[in-house]
Amino acid sequence: MLVNKKFIRFLFIVLCVLILFLIVRHYSDASTLSGKDEFILRPSDAPVYVMVFYEALCPDSKNFIVRQLQPTYQRAPQLIEIQFVPYGKASTFTNNDGSLRFECQHGPTECQANIIHACSIEAIHDSTIRLNFISCMIRDNMIPKDAFHRCAKEYSIDIESIQKCYDSPHGSELLKIHGEATNALRPKVSFIPTVTLDGSQGRQASILKDLFKEVCKVAAGRGPMPEICE
Repeated sequence: MLVNKKFIRFLFIVLCVLILFLIVRHYSDASTLSGKDEFILRPSDAPVYVMVFYEALCPDSKNFIVRQLQPTYQRAPQLIEIQFVPYGKASTFTNNDGSLRFECQHGPTECQANIIHACSIEAIHDSTIRLNFISCMIRDNMIPKDAFHRCAKEYSIDIESIQKCYDSPHGSELLKIHGEATNALRPKVSFIPTVTLDGSQGRQASILKDLFKEVCKVAAGRGPMPEICE
């Protein structure tokens, strides 16, 4: 009987650990950024989940965000949910003291800008303000801190939490997470920006050229064509 009780207790502990692992895996940031399983059961009327893997100094990223993403959202905000992933073709390294450093495609200035973007994305909860703020900064990010302060003033954003994030190791940790999400993409990133719709990388050329049209196709594939798309 003693052996049976120990065995039952062992099974109970294993089951608890397994349940905890599944919960953490489902709700962790990295899983949310890179996973695709959640899209399988999305309701037909749910907004299309648009993930934008970009770089703060990339001309093609700027062109997509300013000329495709922002106009699509302004035209039909109910149609899309946006997740920004600033990192692109950067690389992450861990120094001997445990701190992080990055090498970015467009140099150290882009790394600085990417961290500011990462901190802003976390701090700004309103989706409309967040999109407008990112769009404002990416229009002219050559001096990232100037762009940050100028756009924060334009959209009445409290800079304190973003500045605190940037000045602390947390900003680098956020950028590392975005890097892990970017590197987890399959197929791997070959062009920046890369944009996924409900987790799919298909039809990249069409997405970059006419996001609204491609979002409507995804929405129509789940159910009735949204009125705004007709």
